[in-house]
Amino acid sequence: MSGLRAGVIGVFLPFAFAASAQSTAPLSVIDWLDKPAPLGQLPRAPAPRASKPAAKPVDEPAVTNNGSAPHIITRSLDAGAPANVGLVPPAVTGMKPDLWVGSDVADLARRLNKLPDLELPASNALLFTLLLTEASAPNGTASAQNALTLARAEKLMALGAVDPALALLEQAGASTSRSLFDLWAQLGLLVGTEDTACGALSRARYLTNDAGLQIFCAARGGDWDTAALTFGSAKALSLLPRETLDVLDRFLNPDVFEDAAPLKSPRKVDPLTFRLFETIGEPLPTGPLPRAYAVADLRDIAGWKSQLEAAERLTRAGALPDNRLLGLYTNRQPAASGGIWDRVRAVQRFDTALNTNSVEAVSKTLPAAWHHMREAELEVSFATAFYDRITEIELTGKAARIKARMGLLSPAYEMVAVALGDEIKLGPEMALIRAVAQGEAVAKAPSDALPRAINDAFSTPAPRQEWIEMAKTQRLGEALLATLDSLRDGARGDSRALRESLGTLRALGLEDTARRAALQILLLERSP
Repeated sequence: MSGLRAGVIGVFLPFAFAASAQSTAPLSVIDWLDKPAPLGQLPRAPAPRASKPAAKPVDEPAVTNNGSAPHIITRSLDAGAPANVGLVPPAVTGMKPDLWVGSDVADLARRLNKLPDLELPASNALLFTLLLTEASAPNGTASAQNALTLARAEKLMALGAVDPALALLEQAGASTSRSLFDLWAQLGLLVGTEDTACGALSRARYLTNDAGLQIFCAARGGDWDTAALTFGSAKALSLLPRETLDVLDRFLNPDVFEDAAPLKSPRKVDPLTFRLFETIGEPLPTGPLPRAYAVADLRDIAGWKSQLEAAERLTRAGALPDNRLLGLYTNRQPAASGGIWDRVRAVQRFDTALNTNSVEAVSKTLPAAWHHMREAELEVSFATAFYDRITEIELTGKAARIKARMGLLSPAYEMVAVALGDEIKLGPEMALIRAVAQGEAVAKAPSDALPRAINDAFSTPAPRQEWIEMAKTQRLGEALLATLDSLRDGARGDSRALRESLGTLRALGLEDTARRAALQILLLERSP
């Protein structure tokens, strides 16, 4: 799973970038160290030069006038400004590194923790941009940077973006930081890279006070005596919940419980408990668990159905690339029917029709595929993955309307709106849809509340001044978090919140996000 980290990150943001590096030979003041010796032969040190007569002593003043200790100036390591932390450079995201500088770290952590699921793909894309862009921390201190990194990684974990969260923590030095280590280890347990965290813990025992993790890592490292001793202490002192102690006991003593009945599912699951149940051969289903646990089902050891369900769940949150989901859909032939299998079969038939470039085949298979993807609320992912391939195919009737809807939900929405013929009817707000895609408004305001609020945001924008002032005082990140929270309320029916949030996005230069969010509200059928 760790090998997918670089690939997963790319989908969260609507951009791509490339980096190049050029290696140069290291410079050294000892020439002979740069020259490798033949196999089995040590390099020779240079021959000593002939000694010269000792030079006459130089008449210099004394180094010090007394024997007292010199005055030493000290400065806390925390006083230096740490490097920016993030996975994507500001030049790519368009965000300045100071977007968090004017905010209070505790307020940011609370705001990120309370931010609900945003539901709109455009909102999720902007949120990932904020979480992943390289940025400085308030106060410019290492402790503030760690606190901000922890809050960002926790939100990424809640969204199911486990690999980016791992990378963010690693960049911030989680392997040597007490404040970041526990979350780093938990994420590693979910994706199967726990040995890295356990290795760091074996070198620095002070990194965590989690007795369960200490026991697990000691056993993973082959130190069974330490694991048994720590387990006995944890049991005697009640340092761990009874459910965790029970599964740890079976992990440490598998022979004793060989014929025992399976354990009951724990009432509260954490990554360590989840991993332990898997290790003893009693894996827990990820469906009822928080979204981050679905990542475990993307591994090859999981069944295809589990992989598909996990991928759909993560894609809805924007935590998985659209092409990864498509790859799973077309991985093999479904052996059953109903539910997710009908969706897989419909997408496969549509994919095959596209490969034939047959207008008739595409016209027959597109409606069914679109219907099933709408049921799964994956229309935007479907449009992003397939619209480029369907662009040149001339369709009519229902298939043409679906194609137009796909185009308006894809990154090519503006060009689609410009070229859209009058014969395509996507509902009563067709004129507004076409106008919004081009950043404009219609002359006659719609009668319904939400379309009217969207039209107002593009005709006479009224951004919320409180958020604009935040942005002016190096609190852009905080302002955008508040805007995204309000946009969610707007999409659910609050017309004032919708007008203010769209207007704020446009005032802050996020025109693409504002347009795509408005189009998704108008085109997607979502019930609050």
